[in-house]
Amino acid sequence: MTEPVYDVAHLGRVQLLTPDLSASVRFFVEVLGMDEVDRSDGSVYLRAWGDYERASLQLTAADNPGPGTISWRATSEASLERRVAAVEATGRGLGWRDGTAGHGPAYHFTDPDGHPMAVYYGTEYYVPDEDQAPALKNQPQRMPACGVGVRRIDHVNVWCQDINANSDFLVDQLGFRISEHIVEDSGRQLGSWLHVTPKSYDLAYGRIDPAGVGGRLHHVAYAVDAREYVLRAADIFLDAGVPIEAGPAKHTIQQTCFLYAFEPGGNRIEVITDGRLLLAPDRPAVTWTPEERKRGQAWGTLMPESWFSYATPPS
Repeated sequence: MTEPVYDVAHLGRVQLLTPDLSASVRFFVEVLGMDEVDRSDGSVYLRAWGDYERASLQLTAADNPGPGTISWRATSEASLERRVAAVEATGRGLGWRDGTAGHGPAYHFTDPDGHPMAVYYGTEYYVPDEDQAPALKNQPQRMPACGVGVRRIDHVNVWCQDINANSDFLVDQLGFRISEHIVEDSGRQLGSWLHVTPKSYDLAYGRIDPAGVGGRLHHVAYAVDAREYVLRAADIFLDAGVPIEAGPAKHTIQQTCFLYAFEPGGNRIEVITDGRLLLAPDRPAVTWTPEERKRGQAWGTLMPESWFSYATPPS
């Protein structure tokens, strides 16, 4: 058995491109209940109240919606150096760039499908202003009094053209583990859920891109604390005129309760809870067949056609 690699700590920040930056910012602040912490060079940086780092989301003005850089924090400076060397050996490295909004220098690269990624270690812990100071000193800031009140960034789901190649890259170069996957008899993966934390997934290659485009985003997910909060989020979306795509319901894979909607820029957002913890370091991946996945979600929910065909940037 190959010795496991624990050099990547967690998902640190996701960059979303949006053609309507001001409307996207309003959605994340007023509807999801996040806080704006910085603005620079056409980007706005935001945080959920339970994120320990200064910002977990970067919104950047662009002509079309879609994914920017997906950033991962390493567990130490030495871990960062090891992962940089591993990525450089594949020829997918793009080099070092200065950090922004609390991140130290980051090494940028792409996965085999072309999704921009980065790995960094240096970070700035969030220090709340007096009006955001929590009553309990073991949480980063006080809970928001408006909107959904998402607690923390949870995961990102992207589409690609070759899930096997992309999963192998994350496993071999970054130390990810596959928690669940959908596999044909031929061995081709139709979906792969991977993690570096005890959570059951931090990134998913959720589908072979039906448009054959590559490098696209399905959704970014923020977590809340209970199923009831997902239901509450649906009511908040309804009152705010946010287009709900699917849910509230429960996934079969990973058993998470979910709600999918679209932010004004066109990117899909998920509110999620009840993620499983995988504490066994040698737990084998759960394998699903395509036939098993055709049965729908855990409670029999059938997802709309858009969930299987729409990703950003639109094809």
